[in-house]
Amino acid sequence: MNDHIYERVVEIARYVAATKATVRAAADHFDVSKSTVHKDLTDRLKAINTGLYEEVAEVLKFNKATRHLRGGDATRRKYERGNA
Repeated sequence: MNDHIYERVVEIARYVAATKATVRAAADHFDVSKSTVHKDLTDRLKAINTGLYEEVAEVLKFNKATRHLRGGDATRRKYERGNA
């Protein structure tokens, strides 16, 4: 694995672990695609740092379990603003 990919994976993983960010938020923050972030956090990180991988996996699991709530909140805010 190239050094810049290794560094990106660890940097994204530390960011997600520290901020509990979603894959989409991390992708926006690091200016990479959601697919890249997901691949980094689910495949590449496991081979690099298993401890950090387990920490990030818990965040991803939580975000997946609560995504339906975030979507509902976004829709509610949209209608409250009158942008329907």
